[in-house]
Amino acid sequence: MELPWLGEHCSERSCKQLDFLPLKCNACGEVFCKDHIRYEDHKCSSAYKKNVQVPVCPLCNTPIPVQKGEIPDIVVGAHIDKDCKYNPAQQKQKIFTNKCLKPGCKRKEMMKVVCEQCGGSFCIKHRHPLDHDCKGSSRPISKA
Repeated sequence: MELPWLGEHCSERSCKQLDFLPLKCNACGEVFCKDHIRYEDHKCSSAYKKNVQVPVCPLCNTPIPVQKGEIPDIVVGAHIDKDCKYNPAQQKQKIFTNKCLKPGCKRKEMMKVVCEQCGGSFCIKHRHPLDHDCKGSSRPISKA
């Protein structure tokens, strides 16, 4: 060995490889080679300090706090059973929202049907200017 003072040995007991570009674990502070730097690879006892994941409820998109030692799936399941604010009725969107402007007509259409002369929104039955007594244009309308 020409330069024994360069590099450091991997802290993993089974490895002890001399690494010239050692990596320091940000949780426990020990030095590892590239093969053992992940928390799982060196069984880091301080991984809980850095490796924190917060599960999100798939229904209401709320972050669910998980205590150390708890299984996230069970905690999220309990949230869904008890505290979830998800309301499937809220998710249902109205399809027929375009109300006819003809007085007395209560029909609603999925698509907006606009009169070219007055610009009003009407149902299919009252879409033509003669059917809704259009007052938008002064030109004569034929009764063909």
